[in-house]
Amino acid sequence: MKAFVKFPFGLYEHEKHWVPPLSTDEMESMDKNKNPVFKNARAWFFIAYKNDEPAGRIAVIINDIEVKEQGKLKVRFGWFDVIDDIEVTKALLNKVEEIGKAESLKWMEGPVGFSNMERAGLLIKGFDFLNTMITSYNYPYYQAHFEQLGFEKAAEWVEYKIKIPPATESREKVKKFAQIIKDRYKLKVIHFSKSKDIVPYVDDMFGLLNKTYNNLSTFVPIQQYQIDHYKEKYIKFINPNYIKCIEDGTGKLIAFSVIMPSFNEALKKANGSLFPFGFYHLLKARNKNDKAAFYLIGIDPEYQNKGLTALIFKEMQDLFNKNGIMEVETNPELEENKAIQQLWKNYDHELHKRRRTYKKNLKA
Repeated sequence: MKAFVKFPFGLYEHEKHWVPPLSTDEMESMDKNKNPVFKNARAWFFIAYKNDEPAGRIAVIINDIEVKEQGKLKVRFGWFDVIDDIEVTKALLNKVEEIGKAESLKWMEGPVGFSNMERAGLLIKGFDFLNTMITSYNYPYYQAHFEQLGFEKAAEWVEYKIKIPPATESREKVKKFAQIIKDRYKLKVIHFSKSKDIVPYVDDMFGLLNKTYNNLSTFVPIQQYQIDHYKEKYIKFINPNYIKCIEDGTGKLIAFSVIMPSFNEALKKANGSLFPFGFYHLLKARNKNDKAAFYLIGIDPEYQNKGLTALIFKEMQDLFNKNGIMEVETNPELEENKAIQQLWKNYDHELHKRRRTYKKNLKA
């Protein structure tokens, strides 16, 4: 497993736009005793060798909720990295096909993770930008390999880079409309100053996330044990000031946003390890940064067309201006998810990255 996790460190050693993950996190995510996703998922891990040297890796994944409860007869694959050799790619993908057929599944799709909460999508645009903490990087030849082997587009995600205007720019219309919406629906904005104060809201946030995205084609409901795991895993990275929740007059959570300072540069410096200096770089990025990243945003479908975005914008802008944030990068959003993409229309924004999963039917 160490060789599996370390393979991309050699493959991308000289690629300045690759941001390495933390090796300990990668190891734990594949450990059945530490990652609760294995309660509803199975995985097989492979390394390909050429001339006795590692040449590629792949994880073959079956999500039993997706297969048994949603009726999607799909075998997933992820953690895919490979040298520029179509035969190595073919050999790795053959393992996916073998397992999929043995499990009586109908098609294969990737790269994806165990669930919707892991990295997904092959980078097909934006090779000159760093990947974020929860996205991956790959070389351009990956796309050519998949298409040469007869794979077709399954899903596609877009990412935006957004410039944040200074506080001196007038936003009176936005402020006024935000106040109207807040008063009309008797809404309350929840602000946080301590990480422990966020914890009571996390379950409702994920519940709202399930409600927000359950109609999207790739969505698999997030289970409670996964939610508990993410609480423990990510709370250490969260700056509580960057979390916003909105409640209605009854105290029901109807919207939230999770924003984090950008960890791209810090993770680059850490090079996969928290020690001896990785933790210092991450802590510094958490507390002082002029860039941020949108990680999660959820809006109750009942409120998506009622002007709630104006209130979110107002809170977001205040937060960024107060903390000196000048640029924000969005998390990957499915290209058909127009409701979320409408959030950026009033900002100076650029679609700078695209990601795609590929699928192929399994031959009988």
